[in-house]
Amino acid sequence: MLEKLYARRRFGIRPGVERVRLILERLGHPERSFRSIHVVGTNGKGSTSAFLASMLGEAGLRTALFTSPHLVNFSERFRINGQEPAPERIEALLGTVMALAPAEATFFEIVTALAVLCFAEEHAEVAVMEAGMGGRSDATAVIPALLTVITPIALDHCEYLGASLAHIAAEKGGIAEPETTVVSARQPAEALEVIRRICGAGANRLIQEGDDFHASWGDDGFLRYQGLCTELPHLAPGIPGRYQAQNAALALAAAEAFAATAGSPVPTHALTAGIGAAQWPGRMELVPGPPPLLLDGAHNPAGAAALAEALGDYRYKRLLLVAGVMSDKDIPAIFAPLIGKVHSAYAVTPAVERALNDAALAKILEGLGFRATACGSVGNGIETALRENGSGDLILVCGSLFTVGETKAWLAGQHFEGIRG
Repeated sequence: MLEKLYARRRFGIRPGVERVRLILERLGHPERSFRSIHVVGTNGKGSTSAFLASMLGEAGLRTALFTSPHLVNFSERFRINGQEPAPERIEALLGTVMALAPAEATFFEIVTALAVLCFAEEHAEVAVMEAGMGGRSDATAVIPALLTVITPIALDHCEYLGASLAHIAAEKGGIAEPETTVVSARQPAEALEVIRRICGAGANRLIQEGDDFHASWGDDGFLRYQGLCTELPHLAPGIPGRYQAQNAALALAAAEAFAATAGSPVPTHALTAGIGAAQWPGRMELVPGPPPLLLDGAHNPAGAAALAEALGDYRYKRLLLVAGVMSDKDIPAIFAPLIGKVHSAYAVTPAVERALNDAALAKILEGLGFRATACGSVGNGIETALRENGSGDLILVCGSLFTVGETKAWLAGQHFEGIRG
């Protein structure tokens, strides 16, 4: 059945909610059986969603989490209180969805409907729904939500979302239901102006980072959160990286807002425990060595800048970079933050149609001043780095979630099939 689903990728990306709405109608509207929270934005969606779902679960709510893309296994996209459904269960539900889907329904539309059906069948009480690349025209927009969370907005997927921050913010923020609450991270002025205008027109309550809540690292190494009604001075996020302060703060504010809106208590102990227990594979994920491998899915300039800053928390003699990217990205801008930090770079070609080939990437990296070698496949790149590493070195794998996913599959001896969407 998965093969039939993957074949739907031939339809590409088609903005709009009509097709997924039709599927949900034919399924009997399973989206009405649980409450939902939309998470949209450019960077930090996955980590923010994971933090939020973890806290709601610690509060005793049966919490579902929908994310994309998966790194290795398709079932990673659907979690109930942190657990993936059995693959055979997903296959059975997928068969039901595929039988009711219109012939022109896209891959992501079917996956979104599958998530909704799965969560309803698993008796979820609340679902954290990470949007795809879009917002108001994203397949997830058909699901009514009582809360919208907007992570930092940056230029990405401009061919679909628009060439300016204002256009992208309009698409992302437009998913918010009128008269609901919107919780936003700090945004560039151009994006924030649009979000404020959307909230004004829709009579939405806007909760903003900086004005209504914030978090910062203390000298003791703990994260300090000042929120809507809560102050938490000793938080230890389970997802590593100093840049996670913003994602954790955004999720904490969303949890507080959800509690006030839905009438479901999220006590202080659930906030603290949820932040600490949250996990998000492929984001500053350290695979123990020797040598250790650090996996991070940064795939745009803002994500790469956060990665470069987070490297300050690691100690190593030399940094060896295994890099693989998609051809439609701003590649020089992605790797610019790492200039001067990397001893050697190993360019690879991820096993995805959109991947830039290793030779072309190596040339770009050399132009930026890196000592780069074209290595072919992701596995060959890691093996080359392993051969050339020395005591105390750190191998960094980044450039794309697909590169990270293929690395995780290679390390586990599993088959990898990169699926966009």
